[in-house]
Amino acid sequence: MSLDLVSGPVLAGKGNDMCRNIRTLFNFEPPATEIEIRAASLQFVRKISGFNVPSRANEAAFDRAVEDVAVAARTLIAALVTTADPRDREIEAARARARSAARFGADTPANPPGAARSAK
Repeated sequence: MSLDLVSGPVLAGKGNDMCRNIRTLFNFEPPATEIEIRAASLQFVRKISGFNVPSRANEAAFDRAVEDVAVAARTLIAALVTTADPRDREIEAARARARSAARFGADTPANPPGAARSAK
């Protein structure tokens, strides 16, 4: 592992990609919801802690960390500024599906085009 002074630790062979399950929440129309902010916060705490579900002994600390990260995320999103037009969620979702199809192949019967995708 090396240290990049701008972006932090860089694991060998891992690149600098952010966790796939944490989505960008800034500059969307409509704006990020509380549910999306909490879901991203939960994913972040899960990633850091290594726990998908904490033990009872760690549950209070885990829940407190999720709330603290959500507060920080709300503060950050509210403070950020941009001159770019807000991104449209449907257009971004279509682009993501196109990237996925290019990466993994055409949609399969389990994932036909236009099928509802569950939010995790």
